[in-house]
Amino acid sequence: MSKKKKQKIFPIGVKLALIIGFIVLVSLGTVTFLNSYFVSEDVRITAEENNLTINTRSASTAQNEINIVRSNVLQLLDLINAASGGKNSALARQAEAFFFERNTEIAEIILLTNYNSNSDLTIHSRLKNTKFFTSNEIDFSVTDNFINQNKKNFLRACAGETIALNASPFFKTGMISLLLPYRENGLEQCCVIIFSLESIANILGTGSTNSTFMINDNDELLCHSENDRVLSGQSMKNHPLVQEMRSKNQNNEESRQIIFDYPGENGITQQYIGAYQKISIADISVLTTVPLDTVLEGVRTTRRNNLYLMGIVLFVSIIFILTFARFAISKPLRHLTASAEEIQQGNFNTAIISTLNMKRRDEIGILNKSTKDEQEFLNTFARFTNRGVAKAIARKEIDFEPHLKDVSIFFSDIRGFTAISDGFKNRFGEESPREIIGFLNDYMSRMVNCVTISGGTIDKFEGDAIMAVWGILRDDDLSFELLPDTDPTKKEKEAEHSKHVKQDAISAIRGTIAMRYALMQYNKDAEAFTKAHENEAKAKYKPHIRIGCGINTGRATCGIMGSEDKMEYTAIGDSVNFASRTESSNKPCGTDILITQDTYNLLKKDYIKCEENNFTLPKENEDNEIVVEMIPVEFEVKGKGAQHFYGVVNMPRFDIEAFFKTSDKEFKLDSDCARCVGSTGPKTLNEVRKLLGIPIPEFESVNLNEEENKIQVKK
Repeated sequence: MSKKKKQKIFPIGVKLALIIGFIVLVSLGTVTFLNSYFVSEDVRITAEENNLTINTRSASTAQNEINIVRSNVLQLLDLINAASGGKNSALARQAEAFFFERNTEIAEIILLTNYNSNSDLTIHSRLKNTKFFTSNEIDFSVTDNFINQNKKNFLRACAGETIALNASPFFKTGMISLLLPYRENGLEQCCVIIFSLESIANILGTGSTNSTFMINDNDELLCHSENDRVLSGQSMKNHPLVQEMRSKNQNNEESRQIIFDYPGENGITQQYIGAYQKISIADISVLTTVPLDTVLEGVRTTRRNNLYLMGIVLFVSIIFILTFARFAISKPLRHLTASAEEIQQGNFNTAIISTLNMKRRDEIGILNKSTKDEQEFLNTFARFTNRGVAKAIARKEIDFEPHLKDVSIFFSDIRGFTAISDGFKNRFGEESPREIIGFLNDYMSRMVNCVTISGGTIDKFEGDAIMAVWGILRDDDLSFELLPDTDPTKKEKEAEHSKHVKQDAISAIRGTIAMRYALMQYNKDAEAFTKAHENEAKAKYKPHIRIGCGINTGRATCGIMGSEDKMEYTAIGDSVNFASRTESSNKPCGTDILITQDTYNLLKKDYIKCEENNFTLPKENEDNEIVVEMIPVEFEVKGKGAQHFYGVVNMPRFDIEAFFKTSDKEFKLDSDCARCVGSTGPKTLNEVRKLLGIPIPEFESVNLNEEENKIQVKK
């Protein structure tokens, strides 16, 4: 019997390997092909966007450079014209010397005059940077030759056109001439500015991929990465991008991007991406091109490599990229995002920024450093303006339109500051300004801290005076006042508004009483400072001071006020003026803190024990109780009639230690200074006067008719 033939075994593992191999081969091959196609499209689009961005940035920066040159020159001419004695005066010559010392790239400034609108030009005046000509080994006569060769253009400039000319062929180095119409004493003149292309060439750059060049209204090269083309005075009229730009003049298109064909370096026509941007000076245009083949060259190389190594590269790349992205990109970006969100919320001192790695030498490192710089800038900005305003701007919560708001306004002033200043001048002479500012900064930093902690906003400093406002940043919608009395929501909104206004007034008084403690602490520290330096030749010292504070609550106009060059967020109106007058009344009243009757009437039922509330406060308001005494003189206030001022004695339950610890966790209470506030504080106005060394006034003999107070004793 014949043996059966053995069947050949085809292992299933091999089959699976072949099947999976086929699937992988087809899928990865397809992915590679599609990826190459789409990446090519994306790279092309990105290259177009990048080319347009480079063009736009280059044009903007070049325009700024030319504007700076023009502005500086015109400013110099104005200064010379305004100088007593004219251009030959010592001041004019000194201005000219300083100008060329600071503007070394400007070779010469010439004023050409066209008398009687004929074709003759006369040099009216010229300012020459001899150092420029000497250092660049340029003959002085080159300028005259340049003028003679371009007479028509100078006549056009005299007639009112602004023109840019390529002066490089004459000067044998990169130079540009800007011709400006110039009117003086009714004469048609042309201001000729001849300056170096170096700064503009650096701006346009000589990148290996993108090429940027600049032409004038006659399509002559003004600047190009290939300097020989500029020196030869090459015209770009036949360049496809220039022709496209000129053909669009009728549509007033200032910028555009196209793809065009143009012979490359090897003489073979290839496609280019081109963008142009016209700037607003002398019909100058900036054009940027990049070869499409160069842009796509990397994509094609990558496609070939992917076909050889797609299996291994794909696997290794995925593992590597995921690992790298997680630890080197995703995590740092999360921290960066969190920092940006904190800054947007106005938390300029967030600790998250300290965790950013500033030593990275890549884009994330640059972003980290930029975020840190932004934090420092915003903190500086907040100090120069106001931290509350800065935060509101960062949060986009501030309304730049002026509005009426019910606010509490505070003014303070140092008593006898003129005498204090004279004391510094007598002791320190020329060094007195530094000593006075040092003393004021020490004092004001303590006062500002009290305002900030209590939620106030520093409005301004005027010498030794401080103005602050509580409630100015609150969105104070007063539209409910226009509602009819029958509207059920009117009383609800009115009550909510009144609650906010009262809270602002309480916060203002709390912050001001805290200033009393801070002032006692300052005086104590000042005494120790003075004693520590008493044996020095010019013994440094800090004076013992008293201050007066005035608070008024009322309606003011609040908003951004000023000019485009200088603005501030402030409050104005009668209520502000009255607060200032209240502060100035402390001296005749023998007080350190005065509030107006408007503020008193607002708070008396809820926070001040008086007859109206049977000397009893609601339980929820007991912690904010205010003790005041009426000044026993009735004032006739302009526009308000007869009123009283009220001296602030104390807030008996004010925890001054907790107050300051909200901003400084290391704050330690000085028990001696704590005698001025809280449970250990004064109970009467005379106790305040005794504590602060304020004489008790005799109101019958006090003259309150001073013009500066704008108040009168009612007869």
